[in-house]
Amino acid sequence: MTNLNLLSLFGLPTDILILVFEFLLLRDLSTLSRTSRFFHALVNEFGWAGYQRQNPRPSTSLAKSRMVWPPMARVKHDVLADQAWSRSEFIARPLSAPWPGKERPVLAINSSRLVVAAGTSIYSYTFGVSAGDDAPPVTLEGSCSLSTKPSRKNCITALTFIPDDGLDNTLCVGFQDGTLERIVLLGPSTHHVAVTLRVQRAAPQPVHPDHIESLSTSPGRNLLLSLSAGGRVALADTQKPSSISTIDLQTRSWVSHLCMESSSPYAAFGTSSSTPLAIYSIRNDHLARRPMAVLAQADPVTPSSAVYGICSGPPSSLWGASPEVVVSGWYNGTVSIHDLRSSSRSCSPENQTTDSPAPLRPEMTLVNSWSDEPIYSVSSGGGGGTHIAAGAARHSLVSIWDVRYPTGGFSVHAPLNDRSPVYSVILESSRLFGVTESRPFVFDFGPGITQSTYPDLGFSTRGFTRLDQEGIDGVGYYVTKYAHRRR
Repeated sequence: MTNLNLLSLFGLPTDILILVFEFLLLRDLSTLSRTSRFFHALVNEFGWAGYQRQNPRPSTSLAKSRMVWPPMARVKHDVLADQAWSRSEFIARPLSAPWPGKERPVLAINSSRLVVAAGTSIYSYTFGVSAGDDAPPVTLEGSCSLSTKPSRKNCITALTFIPDDGLDNTLCVGFQDGTLERIVLLGPSTHHVAVTLRVQRAAPQPVHPDHIESLSTSPGRNLLLSLSAGGRVALADTQKPSSISTIDLQTRSWVSHLCMESSSPYAAFGTSSSTPLAIYSIRNDHLARRPMAVLAQADPVTPSSAVYGICSGPPSSLWGASPEVVVSGWYNGTVSIHDLRSSSRSCSPENQTTDSPAPLRPEMTLVNSWSDEPIYSVSSGGGGGTHIAAGAARHSLVSIWDVRYPTGGFSVHAPLNDRSPVYSVILESSRLFGVTESRPFVFDFGPGITQSTYPDLGFSTRGFTRLDQEGIDGVGYYVTKYAHRRR
């Protein structure tokens, strides 16, 4: 910033200066805050908050801490996390010892807790608040079994938080037998040596004839989308047990994604079929009977495929923070990014029905050149708000890309290297939560991580501590990491 520019700023009214702050780079704000007491106070009060609005870093697990952090502390955290992302540096931690058996777990998150469901049990981790330089802690609140007689039909197959007026403790749980149950978490019991989680349960509601594969909600709306393995879809009001709208996809189905914040609300479904990723419009809280869009791959060389993971696009991507951007993980190991606003269409495959819309081509395709394992889960966020993470079908592998540099990226095996899929991933500004058949884990790119940030599992499951980063010896676990780009 030149002296001329600085002198011209001194002559501007305060309300104009606040507007100018919105267009300044980080280094400009930092320089300006050191020029005088007036600008130091003005930047602290308005400049950092404006910068954060222009550079959002959504983070569910840090939401409560960010509410008490001053704007400059929030920006500092984001900048340090972004720098760690650019260097692919993070702390890897398992969140629990391995479960007794191999499970197909699911994750659910809100601003108060992370819940892991495995088999017939749920495990709740609460998010603490940090007012200093230490990272906000993640603590095991407790666990409990939802079945006194564990059997396959009682296994939890889907999980999501539902609106409860800000209490952040109400879950909707889907089971192998096709029922849904509303569960309220009441906190840990004080009458047991083990940390037992107390829950309040409602009567199970039969919804589907086969097991529930996916549950999805949308912020600010009391709507719940459920999808069964056989393709039955139900859109229901979370305050009422009866379904509002139902359709039948008539094919093996894997994942659903509900988006009500779009100007044209929709539901996306991932299936095994000739059109494995389809978008259905929602009007007046009712699902359309036919898809409004079919999303294809860049080079559809096979007559059929499968989509196992769907999420919204990164908040600061090339296409803007639009709910019209859809990210999907495919059977052939690729991740596709589609923009529903695009007009780029593919030629219809020969086996596609004539009444289906022409397939929409992806805006970008992400590939791990070292692996073509199917993608089981996807999530977006990360450093700069421009990253996508994908959990693979084997070797507890997570692949990560920055959409600004799509030919790069890196992959990392979860700590302790379970030989299993990564069934679910949740990507935030500085944290990535994931889960394998044996345990949940976290990759933390943020500053201030200490031994007490995550549950202490003892040395018996520690693995090799990381020795390549000063100041964190004894905090992180050894993981195997490699770059996607072949040299």
